[in-house]
Amino acid sequence: MKPLFVQYPKCGTCRKATKWLEANNVEATSRHIVEENPTREELSEWIDRSGLPIQRFFNTSGMIYREQNLKEKVNSASKDELLDILASNGMVVKRPIVVTKDTVLVGFNEKEWMEKLK
Repeated sequence: MKPLFVQYPKCGTCRKATKWLEANNVEATSRHIVEENPTREELSEWIDRSGLPIQRFFNTSGMIYREQNLKEKVNSASKDELLDILASNGMVVKRPIVVTKDTVLVGFNEKEWMEKLK
């Protein structure tokens, strides 16, 4: 099974991650995060499988995060409320995300990707 690469093509980090995948011959199924936003169910599963706190799945540098003052909500809302926010708009979700049968990677960390994807 090819990894799922959830990304936003205009994102500089996603472009860097795409180049890394190509340079390392990692074939992945690419998915545009805005055109096909992760569902609530997918996000819930990915968060559980990643072992990361739900807060790590928020794009904290995005305009929507700042405009909607999500920093306050992220620290006080329930997991269900946070899943609803994440599933509402792909631009709220941190990217890129790589999903394999064994792991879920959030953001681009070359060392971590090398360990998990090679």
